[in-house]
Amino acid sequence: MKVTSKGQVTIPQDVRRAYGLLPHTEVEFVPMEGGVKIVKAGGRRRGRRLVERLAGRGDGALTTDQIMALTRGEG
Repeated sequence: MKVTSKGQVTIPQDVRRAYGLLPHTEVEFVPMEGGVKIVKAGGRRRGRRLVERLAGRGDGALTTDQIMALTRGEG
């Protein structure tokens, strides 16, 4: 298997099936001595990263009711 100029490789179909690597599955690259291991990313880790990135960004100027009214087009 070769890495393309875009840094891509094709994971063989039987490997994708065996490990549940469906389209849009997130994977992580884990450095190891002598190489790297590709593992399926845990959904909780991704969610946790998103929450950590967004935590503390709101300024609290609007109440929940005000925000919901805006999303419903009432404001």
